[in-house]
Amino acid sequence: MIGLFCFVLAVLASPFKSRLRLEAENAALRHQLIILKRRLHGRVRLTNHDRWFFIQLYRWFPSILQVLTIIRPETLVRWHRAGFRRYWHWKSRRRGGRPPVETELCALIRRMSVENPLWGAPRNPQRTAQAGV
Repeated sequence: MIGLFCFVLAVLASPFKSRLRLEAENAALRHQLIILKRRLHGRVRLTNHDRWFFIQLYRWFPSILQVLTIIRPETLVRWHRAGFRRYWHWKSRRRGGRPPVETELCALIRRMSVENPLWGAPRNPQRTAQAGV
């Protein structure tokens, strides 16, 4: 009885939903049917393509959580968050290149250059006077 009441309410509310939202819900329901038809024995096996499809739909239309039947909405949200974490982990990874110089070594080089002004390339006295060094 409660299911019938919910169905009647959904039918009455459907004209007030946006067309894009209805199309997204239809796409989610169709994809779930395709997955159910594809299963071989027992459990439903989701591919990475299926997960990506549901995540994209969820990203654009968060209301599709109401029509998901073969996966729990919490699972879809978990997949979305895990993908977000992986993206930022990839984005903030260390890249190759020259390794950073330790601060102690930088301090030692500066101290040695100050203590030994005659080391290094000879300086033009006119140019250092103009630069204010």
